[in-house]
Amino acid sequence: MPNVEKVSIALTPEMAAVVRQAVESGDYASNSEIVREALRDWKLKRALQQQEVEELRRLWQEGLHSGPSRFAGMADLKAEARRRLEAQSQPGA
Repeated sequence: MPNVEKVSIALTPEMAAVVRQAVESGDYASNSEIVREALRDWKLKRALQQQEVEELRRLWQEGLHSGPSRFAGMADLKAEARRRLEAQSQPGA
């Protein structure tokens, strides 16, 4: 790898043992390979989380722009949810 920067990281003894075992078992060629894969996975996870947050924001705005609620408050909303739950759990529903 022509463009690499060496960094030092601290791991708990348990994490260090997992890394050593992965290299010793042949799953990975080096500690660095494990860290690089972990960072790729972390970046992907962060990107997916950001997409989820953006989707929630979009849905929130869509809800706000859809007009007033048909429920007067949270108590009414909970009562409707309970009514629907009971209706679903009734035999033949």
